[in-house]
Amino acid sequence: MKKFPIVALVMCLLVALASCGGHGKLDKRVREAFVKGDTTRACYDSLCAYIDAHAGDYRDLLDEDGQVDGDKLDAYINEVGSKLRPPMTWDTRHYGGKRGLSLTVYLERSGSMVPYDTKDGGGQLKKVVNDLINAMPQGSPVAINIVNDDIYPYKGTIDQFLQDRDIYASTADVGDAAYTDFQKIFTAILQAQRPGNISVLVSDLIYSPRDTRSVSVDKIFNEENSLATRVFKQYKGKSIVVQKFMGDYNGKYYPYNGTPFQYRGKRPFYLMVIGDTRDIDALAANPQTHAIVNPRGATDSYRFNQGESQVTCKVVPGMEDNAGRFRVGHGKELELNGCQGDRQTGMLRFTLAANLGSLLKDDATLCDTTNYDVQSLNGFSLAVRPITPAMVTGNNKGYLEGMTHLLTLTGKLDNPRDEVVITLRNDRPAWFAQSSCSDDTSASVRGFAGTTLGLDQLLGGIFDAFNSGNYFTVTVKVNK
Repeated sequence: MKKFPIVALVMCLLVALASCGGHGKLDKRVREAFVKGDTTRACYDSLCAYIDAHAGDYRDLLDEDGQVDGDKLDAYINEVGSKLRPPMTWDTRHYGGKRGLSLTVYLERSGSMVPYDTKDGGGQLKKVVNDLINAMPQGSPVAINIVNDDIYPYKGTIDQFLQDRDIYASTADVGDAAYTDFQKIFTAILQAQRPGNISVLVSDLIYSPRDTRSVSVDKIFNEENSLATRVFKQYKGKSIVVQKFMGDYNGKYYPYNGTPFQYRGKRPFYLMVIGDTRDIDALAANPQTHAIVNPRGATDSYRFNQGESQVTCKVVPGMEDNAGRFRVGHGKELELNGCQGDRQTGMLRFTLAANLGSLLKDDATLCDTTNYDVQSLNGFSLAVRPITPAMVTGNNKGYLEGMTHLLTLTGKLDNPRDEVVITLRNDRPAWFAQSSCSDDTSASVRGFAGTTLGLDQLLGGIFDAFNSGNYFTVTVKVNK
């Protein structure tokens, strides 16, 4: 029996790689998966994430709700595989057909949460939750739980929940509202999650465990900080988006150490959105689901992320403020060759288009260059600005479409080769501490209306658990 020469086999693969496809970069990713033998769930998920991030280019692989259709993707993957030599197959159907999303809401029902949804209030809390449910794609499964000392399934239907004008009165018999077991709740949420599931805790985030008599507030703060770090550190591949809202409050408030008192006015409450990083990325990148992770009305927001985000980024050759000369490397979007400085100033200036949407940061943060670190031999400096419709022209449309920001780098070519490394640091946001207090004994305490007892310690514990260092790093090679 003759053996097929290995050189001929490689040549056949190369011919197939060059001729196969119709979806450009996605074709390449699928072919690489076949050639490398990486037909794993992780690789499949990375393909889904890539499609989510470039949904406009892959509409034929989406369902009517703009989500990746697993059946269509399976057919596409195997069509690509059939054109390889020898042909290859990959059965992805067991991953679940349509890769639909599901939502699980965990609504805290404690003594200090009840006054957020009285009949004479503005109903901000209930509206935020209703908007969240309505933002899910049509037909997506939604489950609602009431939480305090434990987790209890909501007894009504979704429509009944949406129409309920006094949700806390309707659930008055559910659980023990005297305390909230955050350790049990967080653990149960994280253990129950599956790919595609988004869990949302609706809470005032006041740590109030059972039996804290004679325990100092400092000891409680240290306990909640350690608890948050310990629980969240165990679960990898997650992202959490915490959002702060202000709502009408009319009723009895229960301080940590002190006598309960009546309060009417504004108070903060929070949504904590928890999901696989891939799913949070997909929600943020899709205009149809963006409101789930970036809702209207939030006064502050922060995304905890494990590991750096993959940011789509490419050089824009024809930007008006580019200076000097360069050519983009063939097949290498972040490599510049033949670089020459401007004749008058000697400076090289080039611009990157980047999609920073999935980071869920406002322009004040993303355009503030003090939040970035830039390292290079030639001392390149950075400027960041959002992309506006006026910037998109016929010449650069292919580069700017689907992108959110321009990163412009300027440096003098004193070295023949350089690597410009741009990093967005993941710093602990100032609003954690600004929204936190250590005394809630009365409404006259300074900042009572806008602060939450021990919030900085709780969110700081989650921050320490994730400890991702940076949001993203982009490296551009610059060669004379």
